[in-house]
Amino acid sequence: MFNFGSKFLLLFLLAFPCGLISIGHVSAEPDSAEDIAEDADAAVDEEEDDEEVLVEEDQMQASEGDEEESDEAADKLLTSHPDADTTIIFMTGEEFPANEIVRFLVGFTNKGSQDFNVQSLEASFRYPQDFQFYIQNFTALPLNTRVQPQAQASFEYSFIPAQPMAGRPFGLVILLNYLDNEGNMFQTAIYNQTVTITEREEGLDGETIFMYVFLAGLVVLMLFGMYQVLESRTKKRIPVKIEKGTGGLSDVDISWIPQETLNAMNKASPKTSPRKRTKRAAGADQ
Repeated sequence: MFNFGSKFLLLFLLAFPCGLISIGHVSAEPDSAEDIAEDADAAVDEEEDDEEVLVEEDQMQASEGDEEESDEAADKLLTSHPDADTTIIFMTGEEFPANEIVRFLVGFTNKGSQDFNVQSLEASFRYPQDFQFYIQNFTALPLNTRVQPQAQASFEYSFIPAQPMAGRPFGLVILLNYLDNEGNMFQTAIYNQTVTITEREEGLDGETIFMYVFLAGLVVLMLFGMYQVLESRTKKRIPVKIEKGTGGLSDVDISWIPQETLNAMNKASPKTSPRKRTKRAAGADQ
């Protein structure tokens, strides 16, 4: 009995750890499968991300290539022909007054052996820190002039700087576009410098003249009003003369009147003459 019990206990002690180990393996297998699936999904996601990054890099490289091609094309357009020579003369001087016409002449010389067809002439004001940013773009002047070999041609162009640009520096760019016999396009930057837009101080303008005329009229009106006031006060101060009769002629000197005139006056008037009246008054006193 004891032997059987001891054997059963020994068997139980051996079987119990083996059962625990097997149960642990069984429970661990599903977890490992899930981990493998998750690792596989992560790997797929990483591969997709890598592919997206590669696609984006390819697109960026393609866009950079397009930009480089466009820049190269622009550079080709801005390239001038070695047989073309240009000069510029500003007829209004090197000053650029705002809201005033600026005129200049462009000379084109064909030093080569083929004809050039001058297409257009254009000018623009650019931002001084970045000449690719336009501030004021003027209308291109169409020329369509053929210049033969060893010949010259001149063109006139004019523009008006805007009034709000006065007192500030801007980049002035003047471009001349022309073609050769094969139809290749060329462009020469005749003028490409920074200039300052000035504000011209005019002596008299319409507003100033109107202001002066208004002030002069106001002064004349004030003077006329003062004259009327003074005249009215002067009339009030002048005394009114009252004519007196000939009753009191005792103090009147009539010696200067001829005697004939006095006699005629006495005969024409029944009244006593002033002299007799004076004598009577004197005799009455005596």
